[in-house]
Amino acid sequence: MIRVRQVKILVSLDSEEERISKVCSILGLNRDDILDLKINKKSIDARDKKEIFFVYEFYVSVKNEDRVLAKGIFDVSKAPIYEFSVPYSGSTDILGRIVIVGSGPAGLMCAYILAENGYKPLVIERGKMVDERVEDVNRFWNDGKLDKESNVQFGEGGAGTFSDGKLNTLVKDKRNIGKKVFEIFTLNGVQEEIMYGYNLHIGTDKLRDVVKNIRNKIISMGGEFRYSTKLTDLVIDNGKLDSIIVNDCEKIKCNALVLAIGNSARDTFRMIYDKGLSMSPKAFAIGFRVMHKQDMIDEWQYGEFKEYLGHASYKLTYTTDSNRGVYSFCMCPGGYVVNASSEDEKLVINGMSNYERDSGVSNSAIVVSVSPLDYGSGVMDGVKLQEEIERKMFLLTNGCIPIQTFRDFLDNKKSEKLGSVVPMVKGKYKLSNIRGVLPPYIENAVIMAMKDFGKKIENFDSDDVLISGVESRTSSPIRIYRDDNLESNIKNIFPCGEGAGYSGGITTSGIDGVNVALEIIKRYKK
Repeated sequence: MIRVRQVKILVSLDSEEERISKVCSILGLNRDDILDLKINKKSIDARDKKEIFFVYEFYVSVKNEDRVLAKGIFDVSKAPIYEFSVPYSGSTDILGRIVIVGSGPAGLMCAYILAENGYKPLVIERGKMVDERVEDVNRFWNDGKLDKESNVQFGEGGAGTFSDGKLNTLVKDKRNIGKKVFEIFTLNGVQEEIMYGYNLHIGTDKLRDVVKNIRNKIISMGGEFRYSTKLTDLVIDNGKLDSIIVNDCEKIKCNALVLAIGNSARDTFRMIYDKGLSMSPKAFAIGFRVMHKQDMIDEWQYGEFKEYLGHASYKLTYTTDSNRGVYSFCMCPGGYVVNASSEDEKLVINGMSNYERDSGVSNSAIVVSVSPLDYGSGVMDGVKLQEEIERKMFLLTNGCIPIQTFRDFLDNKKSEKLGSVVPMVKGKYKLSNIRGVLPPYIENAVIMAMKDFGKKIENFDSDDVLISGVESRTSSPIRIYRDDNLESNIKNIFPCGEGAGYSGGITTSGIDGVNVALEIIKRYKK
């Protein structure tokens, strides 16, 4: 197999025959010499809006492979072999079952690898199965009745189940763990394009079925799931975990506990901190969500080629004069701003898109970095900042999503009418004045960033752009200590994923879940 890199094809001319023709030209071969051609990577070069290209990396089977490689053609080489290796089972006997707390991407991928290799993990989830959870969330969006254990944050699939289902990551993948995660997704219902495509996403509507398929596969391999089952205590003996208590009443013998709890499990954070797990505050980000017409973003990014490329996204960054970072986060083309609250009298929002991304309005968080220097060095001080801001935002609108035009935000006055951008939200919304809810250093940084982004994307900072809040759960405000073997200071406990402070997003959380599973396999006998 030969790898051919940096093959550029004008998007309007892209086809299977054009790809083969380009590869033949590069390799100096005839069409009959190509036995097979597979896409390994696909990206977009949109620097010149008059000529936008797909950039491909192909794996190609050819006749006389050695002769072709001997030509020494630039960007042509032997294709690397994809290998995902699992360590041999360890030497320590498991005294109790392996328990995974949380069924988000970290917990699911950890359970999948363990079950695939003959272990029989128990996954406990404080929320409900995904279909019941969807009913609870829709009821909350329609009538405001919040189920604190079954909502956008808690339940099967984790917070990512109500998102765009993005699969991008900047993590280097020398061990092919990311490819294993993508392979698991494709085997359970995600389009194969995620193995090589650009702007990767699953869509919240499709992700729900994928989550169910993964759960059923884990069960078929010997795993078990229990829902409405909340971790409420740890039984620790001489510095080691002995067992766990769920729902305040049931003890489960457990000699390996994976804490994949997500970044909104504040009650669990407090419980494990009280039990002596080493934790520290960490930096995260807080800000707002902005809404634009999707056509405007598509036109800016793709111009006349937008009909070939689907809906466009963006990534924007800005640094203030005081060296504070501001950036776009979780951009949802053709999506919705959703009420993502999980606690009484606290309001938090998030972004969500279906697979087709067809709402007509894009939204993205514009968030500002905060650190213990801003909110205090106590372990729970970042959580307290989130809670304070979410409580203020709830009181502003009695729990409705506040909406304000950017012009009115600048002028510090309540919006009375909207412009050309129509709110696309899940949950009730109310025209408001959001100024003064977040600390001035966050609001001022957002204003400066929006004006800078308007120089990069025309009309990004237009008067009728909509702003809403609060986006406060971008990542975990704490990090649970773990050593080089991924174990906490309390032995047999393995902090994992976004809530523990070691990932951000679906892909990196899945990768961390796989890493923890491999460590457990390395240590414990089946």
